[in-house]
Amino acid sequence: MRKLLFVACSLLVFGSATMAQGKVDTKWHCPKESVSHKLDVGDVPGHSYMILQGICNATASDSGFAEKTLGYTGFEEVWKTSFNWHGRLNVTMDNGDKVYYTYEGSASTDITKPFSEKWKILSGTGKYKGIKGSETCSGKYNADGSFEDECTGTYSMGK
Repeated sequence: MRKLLFVACSLLVFGSATMAQGKVDTKWHCPKESVSHKLDVGDVPGHSYMILQGICNATASDSGFAEKTLGYTGFEEVWKTSFNWHGRLNVTMDNGDKVYYTYEGSASTDITKPFSEKWKILSGTGKYKGIKGSETCSGKYNADGSFEDECTGTYSMGK
């Protein structure tokens, strides 16, 4: 009897932990940023800092983690032929809840080359309260200043 109870409890705990995890698979389209401020550093040509804000729309999203839109605020450092960035993302899910991320990435200033990013899920609201996770993203720039980003990763629901 004791063994049966142990097995039943183990299955319940393991099953709950398994159900609390999921995957992220979203494709984003981001028009040119709506706010952009550039400050030349002045130490060498091609060195500047920028602060940017914009909105992106999900063009495809896994139904188990249905992301809809995101707002980003980020900082970029341009150094000659490359740039690095970091910032925050506020993602609105299909049900209206929010998921909050940090992100960082790097790229060449040659917009014909792809870029990569890492996203970290910090927290959320409603159904996503206690969420944690991470994603890797790859993207490409378009001639009009917009970009496409494809992100995959995992998340878990904590307390």
